[in-house]
Amino acid sequence: MTPLSDDFRPPPRIRARGRSFLALVLSPEAGLDDWLRGLDAQIARSPSFFVGKPIILDLGLLSGEAEGLADLYPALLERGVRIIGIEGGDSAWPALAGWDWPQGFEGGRASGTVALPEETDGGEAASATAPAASLIVERPVRSGQSVLHHDGDVIVIGSVASGAEISAGGSVHVYGTLRGRAIAGMGGQPGARIFATAMKAELLAIDGYYMIAEEIDPALSGQPAQALLEDGTLVVRPLH
Repeated sequence: MTPLSDDFRPPPRIRARGRSFLALVLSPEAGLDDWLRGLDAQIARSPSFFVGKPIILDLGLLSGEAEGLADLYPALLERGVRIIGIEGGDSAWPALAGWDWPQGFEGGRASGTVALPEETDGGEAASATAPAASLIVERPVRSGQSVLHHDGDVIVIGSVASGAEISAGGSVHVYGTLRGRAIAGMGGQPGARIFATAMKAELLAIDGYYMIAEEIDPALSGQPAQALLEDGTLVVRPLH
């Protein structure tokens, strides 16, 4: 049997899948020397917080003439802050002439499995949108594991170990001991909360505001508790 020539062989199907990363957004403010001092203080409190994390630099609070702007990007690199995208500014600003401006990142939203579009009979790409739903994890989350769910709440039936991370577009519920990191309200939901049957978190974050273990009231360690935003401040309260 004569093998098919390349001209008649159907092309292989290409498979693709999404992989979402939690990108933190830094928004420097005027008075950049003071802002960098604040950043240094935060890094001193939590040295590993920015390690390996992709960072979006938002220049929306600055003007092109802000004092110290030209030195901001290299100052962040010196501190180990990994910039994957810049928004809110203009690469044509003279102060940014020496910056290695990252290209190719626009906005950001939930990402799950990605199917390459196929043509419908009318020649238009078919698409489907799944409704937001809670993600239920029916097992403990071990150290080094990460659970990421952009579209709703994450519910963990079990404990979250030190070194593990739970990230949710909505609220985080842990029916067990929360020892790792919990990040809620990623999609700009300040009303999101973090609940734990036993609160021993390494880090809590809601809508960009975060708190490390040393800032949590020791009286709440190991107790049922919730984290929420009150007037732009992240607080931890007993869970009654």
